[in-house]
Amino acid sequence: MRPNRLRELLDADKPTLGTHAHLSWPTVIELIGHSKQFDYVEFVGEYAPYDLYALENIGRAIDLFDNFSGMMKVEQEPRLQLAIRSIGSGIQNLLFADIRTVEDAEFCVKATRAECPGSDGLHGVGMRRDVGFVLEAGTPAFVKALDDAVVAVMMEKVPAIDNMEAIVNVKGVDMVQFGPADYSMNLGLTGQFKHPKVVEAEERLIKVSLEAGVAPRAEIGSPDQAKRYLDLGVKHFCMGTDVSVLYDWFCQKGDGLRKVIDGTAEGASGSSVGREEAGYKG
Repeated sequence: MRPNRLRELLDADKPTLGTHAHLSWPTVIELIGHSKQFDYVEFVGEYAPYDLYALENIGRAIDLFDNFSGMMKVEQEPRLQLAIRSIGSGIQNLLFADIRTVEDAEFCVKATRAECPGSDGLHGVGMRRDVGFVLEAGTPAFVKALDDAVVAVMMEKVPAIDNMEAIVNVKGVDMVQFGPADYSMNLGLTGQFKHPKVVEAEERLIKVSLEAGVAPRAEIGSPDQAKRYLDLGVKHFCMGTDVSVLYDWFCQKGDGLRKVIDGTAEGASGSSVGREEAGYKG
């Protein structure tokens, strides 16, 4: 079975860095791997269109690189099916969205682990990519791989935040991720991601998670956003999203060239050069 880079780093208490991908085209995954900057890629399956063939191709692209693993963001239904098929495709770790209760968190762990004594999960034997289809199905190595799968949960609903102490102490939960968009909407503060109540909930979750020995992860858009979280004790980050990178490039470079064409740019080189000098690379 393939080593799980994210699990290895978590167990060694070392920092981790991931990035998000909406696009299921495996070339995007390969480009992330070729950068050699990320420990894993999170395929944001809660939002993106995909089929089971796409998941397998994502798994194959991940397998091209040593010291690289994958994560699937699993929407709230059907959690069990998506968990099994994601891991079976070679995406070794899972992030479960829309957790509300202790029972939700317990089910997510069960959906990930093997259905055998000691693991107490719901994950049965299958002839899938993760086991080479016919090579390691139902072996002790398969059970260990499921035990090693990192279970992360989105803490983004009011009931989850209200019961965070119990949820982060659910056996088998390895990582938590705060969701300011959903949480602010739940509070009736839609779009107010920096509202004091939202910020307070995130910082309290980080504190409670660290006390429980569970890794809090921060989703950020750029390196300069990391310091606040580092000061709070966070050392696990997932930075950027492919579609956001593309959108920013379209807006910034399109605007720069449009000004050159229209003759409104400052100087001969236009505003796009200024963006290059400011650190934007496209």
